[in-house]
Amino acid sequence: MSEKTPVLSVRSLSVDYLGDRTVHAVRDVSLVVGRGEIVGLAGESGCGKSTFAYGVNQLLRPPALITGGEVVFHDRSGQDINVLELEKKDLRAYRWDKVSMVFQGAMNSLNPVTSIRSQMADVFTTHRPDMSRKDRLARSRELLELVGVDPGRLGSYAHELSGGMRQRVMIAMALALNPQLMIMDEPTTALDVVVQREILTEIMRLREELGFAVIFITHDLPMLLEISDRIAIMRAGQILELGTAEDIYFDAQNDYTRKLLTSFPSLTGERGDFIRGSASDRETAVI
Repeated sequence: MSEKTPVLSVRSLSVDYLGDRTVHAVRDVSLVVGRGEIVGLAGESGCGKSTFAYGVNQLLRPPALITGGEVVFHDRSGQDINVLELEKKDLRAYRWDKVSMVFQGAMNSLNPVTSIRSQMADVFTTHRPDMSRKDRLARSRELLELVGVDPGRLGSYAHELSGGMRQRVMIAMALALNPQLMIMDEPTTALDVVVQREILTEIMRLREELGFAVIFITHDLPMLLEISDRIAIMRAGQILELGTAEDIYFDAQNDYTRKLLTSFPSLTGERGDFIRGSASDRETAVI
């Protein structure tokens, strides 16, 4: 558990996908995120990482069903919010105002026929209806500058931006209402390594500057070791190990964690062991 004041407490969260054969995608997962903390969630594709993130943000759709657990957001005002009991109106405010999310493949999520200016303005017209047009434009320009994009790009369309710029725009939109927690689901997927490094540097800088917490979801454990305060290792819907980045790297307790650490090839050393799947994994895993 984080020593910092918590911003989010997830207790025994379970999510099933209903069908001819029920899939237990997330099984009794508990996780506490501290204010300003970066918590990495690592695991192979299909282990339930994204399902967990969608469950925390109440974004799951049938046939997914939360079958147990509790998600509590600890607002900086001192109020504790039971997320799973929020009605639609309050849930909409929670998602952007308290917790924002950068989705997997987010750089392809921009509307191709609408300008960046219009898409950013939509956030404010929906969640800050009293905000003037002049203030919306000023805030949009400020947000683009914050993530390293020329504000002159507000008039651009998605196809006129590089992949890295589109990803930065999505991060800017996620920051629009000053959330206290940002959930990032594979935010650097499909970007080349140079752009990945730039995006990660921006995330670290923004976290230091603005003080929001991050749940960073990826299969790339070496990346998490570099940027995370703590790391949770997930497999087949469960968290197998949780510790500081240093503890995970130097003193991993779980055999699966140790295999993950050695599954990335070295430029000079011998090849490590690869991870074999199991029937039980395939029955419970969800992409």
